[in-house]
Amino acid sequence: MTTMTTTAPPVAKRVSPGATISQTMTLAWRSLVQIKHNPWELLDLSIQPIMFLLLFTYVFGGAISGSTGDYLQFALPGLLVQNALFYTLSTAIGLNTDITKGVFDRLRSLPIARTAPLSGRIIADTFKQVWAFLLLVGFGMILGFRVTTSVAGLVGALALLVVVALAMSWMSVVIGLKASSPEKVQMIAFSTMMPLTFTSSALVPSSTFPSWLQTWSDINPVTHLADAIRGLLIGGDVAQPALISLLWSAGFVLVFAPLAIRVFRRT
Repeated sequence: MTTMTTTAPPVAKRVSPGATISQTMTLAWRSLVQIKHNPWELLDLSIQPIMFLLLFTYVFGGAISGSTGDYLQFALPGLLVQNALFYTLSTAIGLNTDITKGVFDRLRSLPIARTAPLSGRIIADTFKQVWAFLLLVGFGMILGFRVTTSVAGLVGALALLVVVALAMSWMSVVIGLKASSPEKVQMIAFSTMMPLTFTSSALVPSSTFPSWLQTWSDINPVTHLADAIRGLLIGGDVAQPALISLLWSAGFVLVFAPLAIRVFRRT
């Protein structure tokens, strides 16, 4: 009489924190290396900010500030904010593209941390944010923009912008995970970001708005971020708008990060 034994399937081991970090950085590097195979992504990241800078400075600058030089000093910090927030859309589009093409299904079949693909994408896009910031500031200096504070102010502006963009990326992640196609991601995200940026003090002084719009602009997170970046680069109040920006960032993380992880695990 023989006894049949069955072998239970191996239990998946929990991935250690060290391995999770390593896998996250590997997938972040994968996202960055993709630029070599898709150079249009780098061109889009580089050309669009410069195009907006030239357009707003030389088309609207004279009408808004009286001279293009004065407007460049005012508008460049706001354009840095606008560009950073708009580029969080690439996180949503990239995630959605990987999902619709089945890349995430292949990654999930590997013995890696479940959050590594998501975290890797966000970290890679953070490096791209740094590149866009340096490019826009550098090109602005060629046009005549000057940092009138200090190098510490420039570094502080970059750090604050990256922190806020990273926090708002979680909202883009939710959009990217829920939308059915990259085109819908772009439509939904632009419908969200455009009103936020253009009803703030990023590109024009909010004092020129109607009173009802000024009320909204005063609580708009983009207004506080633009004012903080402007203060760090060319002088002005920094502490209050920077603190409010960080509080908004914490709110975005607390609301959208758990939601994004929950949706990601169910996708």
